[in-house]
Formats: sequence, C-alpha cells, structure tokens
Amino acid sequence: MTKTFTFALIHFSIAFGITYLLTGDVLIGGLVALIEPAVNTVAFYFHEKVWKKIEQQKAWRQSSTGSRVLV
Repeated sequence: MTKTFTFALIHFSIAFGITYLLTGDVLIGGLVALIEPAVNTVAFYFHEKVWKKIEQQKAWRQSSTGSRVLV
C-alpha cells in the first residue's frame, strides 16, 4: 500500500508541476493534479476490459484450433 501511495503522490506532483509551469496558476495546477489521475483511472479500467476480451478471444482461438496461433 505504501508503494501505491508514493506512486500516487509522484503522479499528483508531476501533474501539478507541469500544469503550474505551463500556466503559472496554482488553482489550475491543483485541478489538473486531481482531475487527470481520476480520468486516467477510468480510462485504465476500460483499457483493461478491452485487453481481457482480446486475451479471451486469443485463448479461444488457440483452444479451438488445437495449436498455437500468432496474433
């Protein structure tokens, strides 16, 4: 859990720092630092769902042909 917390802290800090450097605005930097990781979390969830489906289809093709299929 500590590793996850420290990674989140780094992520927030980078998002804030880059946005602050680009805009010079603490409020916008803070908003981006909060919103960007939340949007990435949702995007990652759907990314994982798509990859799981791809892996299931690949496994199904391999089992139905009885051989290894390069995809």
